[in-house]
Amino acid sequence: MRRIGVVLLSGGLDSTTAAALVQRDGIELSALTVNYGQSHVRELESARRIAEILRIPHRIVDAPFFGDVASYSALTQPSQHVRPLDRTPMAMSKDIPATYVPLRNTYLLTLAAAALESVALDAIESKGVDPAELSAAVVIGANAIDYSGYPDCRPEYYRAAAETLRLGSKLGTAYGVSISIATPLIEKSKADIVRLAADLGAPIEYTWSCYGPGPAPCGRCDSCLLRDKGFREAGLPDPALTFSRAEA
Repeated sequence: MRRIGVVLLSGGLDSTTAAALVQRDGIELSALTVNYGQSHVRELESARRIAEILRIPHRIVDAPFFGDVASYSALTQPSQHVRPLDRTPMAMSKDIPATYVPLRNTYLLTLAAAALESVALDAIESKGVDPAELSAAVVIGANAIDYSGYPDCRPEYYRAAAETLRLGSKLGTAYGVSISIATPLIEKSKADIVRLAADLGAPIEYTWSCYGPGPAPCGRCDSCLLRDKGFREAGLPDPALTFSRAEA
């Protein structure tokens, strides 16, 4: 069985851990990072370094126009929408925050699935691989436990998205090869993810989680606070903070 996958590598803790996990499990992996007009563009450099360390092929797609289309967000139009700061986990769970980017994960999944289907169709139609001996998965580090209430981080969303990809792809309809969506972290707490990353030896010292532009994490946005909570509950220091001080 040939197992191929494309991981959506944001450069953050979750996507890096997911990439290291499926790589360990033997999936023939490549990485896709999208510059969609996010204000925290600093994460692109993190994704580049992480892909190099994991030794997986990596492509950065420039699609800044998406930030103009998906404009109702503090991550794409920070001058118009206020990024929430210093919120408690309870406050985070009560609403969908201004850092939600309209249909971002749907767009990213579509791009990753298109790249993955291209590889799979080439294997079948150009290289003679038997479709019955092929599996294809988009890998995303989505998490539905410690997160900021985004609707596109829930298991039911990914189940529906996978069916859409099956129905809308040549790979699924002509060859019976479903494009699955692998969400290996979906039911893990942030502390669980931190422990898993440590066990895998994932290069999390290079990761960037902050919603701010940098050069240092703000320590106050939802993403920074959830990351800090995860490391504290795991009883481990955050190596990215130590690494940042060493680089300064």
